[in-house]
Amino acid sequence: MTADRPGGRPLSLRRAGAVMLRHLYLYRASWPRLLELAYWPTVQMVLWGLISQFFQGHSDWVAQAAGVLIGAVILWDILFRSQIGMSVSFFEEMYARNLGHLFVSPLRPWEFVAALMGISALRVLCGAIPAAGLAWVLYAFNILSIGFPLLLFFLNLLVMGWAIALLVCALVLRQGLGAESLAWAVIFALAPLSGVYYPVSTLPDVIEPLAWALPSAHVFEGMRAVMFDGNFEAGHLAAAAGLNVIYLAVGAAIFLWAFRAARRHGLLLNIGE
Repeated sequence: MTADRPGGRPLSLRRAGAVMLRHLYLYRASWPRLLELAYWPTVQMVLWGLISQFFQGHSDWVAQAAGVLIGAVILWDILFRSQIGMSVSFFEEMYARNLGHLFVSPLRPWEFVAALMGISALRVLCGAIPAAGLAWVLYAFNILSIGFPLLLFFLNLLVMGWAIALLVCALVLRQGLGAESLAWAVIFALAPLSGVYYPVSTLPDVIEPLAWALPSAHVFEGMRAVMFDGNFEAGHLAAAAGLNVIYLAVGAAIFLWAFRAARRHGLLLNIGE
């Protein structure tokens, strides 16, 4: 079946349908792609539903804490950019089919991971410093007013992002580049549980234990304690640091396992969709 197209050959619905079919086969063979179709609307609905629910009962909190929301946005961006910066740097090596070339050199896997972490940290700084400067210029909010705890918040969020990125990279090594969308998806799935814009107590009781298992939830609770009451709650930072040690170790172990399996099966040179 064809339809006339001005100035050229007739449009073939059969050929167009064949290209669509090719993409449908990709979705059928890749569960990460299929999951992504419903993922973003669901996460947005849950996140903003919780924010609305909290604000409805705490209008006085909003009036007194505009700076807390700006601080939360800046700190959340640190976690996001830490994870994305490491994941994207890894994907770029895969796009270029450069992993095989890298590892015929004396480069060791953990040295490669250390390099990805270093690039991630630089990317975070390049994003966070201008954002913090604009917050001060446009909204008279100085995130440095948090003081020394800010450095601890920064480090914990940075390390958590690395742990998540290692898991994502391991999954891509096993599933191919069809799973790369998880680099964007996974981090936003944690936003509702992290209590970025509202206390963890806003969450349903059955979900709160999951939130407290995340370093980010302790970081954002600690940030609000400092900014509202001027109290540095060392317990939250200790919990975040302890969880990060566990998650980073698990993430590194899974990545190295996936990497060795990919090298054993000759996937480093030809991994793709």
